[in-house]
Amino acid sequence: MISICIPVYNFNIASLINELSRQLNSLNIQCEIIVIDDCSQNLKTINKSSCEKHTYIELPENIGRAKIRNLFLQYAKYEYLLFLDCDALIKTSSFLPKYIEIIKDNPSVVCGGRVYDPRPPKREYRLKWKYGILRESQPYSVRRKFPNRSFMTNNFLIRKNILEKIKFDERIAQYGHEDTLFGYALKKSNITITHIDNPILNGDVELNSEYLNKTREGIINLIHILNFKEYDNDLINDIALLRFYQKIKILRGIIRLSFFAFKPLTILLLKKGYVNLYLFDYYKLGILIENIKTNLDNQNV
Repeated sequence: MISICIPVYNFNIASLINELSRQLNSLNIQCEIIVIDDCSQNLKTINKSSCEKHTYIELPENIGRAKIRNLFLQYAKYEYLLFLDCDALIKTSSFLPKYIEIIKDNPSVVCGGRVYDPRPPKREYRLKWKYGILRESQPYSVRRKFPNRSFMTNNFLIRKNILEKIKFDERIAQYGHEDTLFGYALKKSNITITHIDNPILNGDVELNSEYLNKTREGIINLIHILNFKEYDNDLINDIALLRFYQKIKILRGIIRLSFFAFKPLTILLLKKGYVNLYLFDYYKLGILIENIKTNLDNQNV
């Protein structure tokens, strides 16, 4: 029935595996857990030990977030694949039963969502937390209004034959937006994502400086995606940052100059944990304008 697929990189998955195993033991279903380690530098011994009763594969080199998800097709033997990020924490004992129940409706793709701990972390970890709380942790009633825009890879179920036809784009080797592009590909194939209220809890705390670097990497990656997608307007309309960029053509030059002047201060404030999401939006827009190729302007967006 379900192959649970967990790509892992430098993260301890013992608690996740234990909780999934506990829930599986109480269910009378066909299910397997597959873990693929993307050439981690640490924690491999602990993770391998946690997966003694499951399928555990270690890759000799890092292949990236898109390619590793496609790789699960070689190992999964059941009709549905449930993908979970390695930092996921299972909130309730009904997590797997909810997916079992929705499978009865024969869905194509199902997203369960993600939430964050409401307790604020230390200031140096607060950027990702606040962004997650206010922007990413959307209830399914909101997510289902624009189902394919709200796709995230951290907690989703997909029919195996669909992933075989619409794979993650392996040209995306770096961090960021492989989920955006996959959701877009599903939409172009007229496959609607079903959203349910079955979130995982984000279990990773990340330094503000690390999250800023990842955000920058993701925006650079987004620019690469735009290049090989030839600045598809439908794709642009699916991404909030690009939709906003599209609306402010007259102001881009002013923003470029202001970002050049205030970039060091902006980064300093965000790193220190003085987190205002409008300031973070300004940072992302500035990085986009700073790095985007002139041919995007030539596409009249």
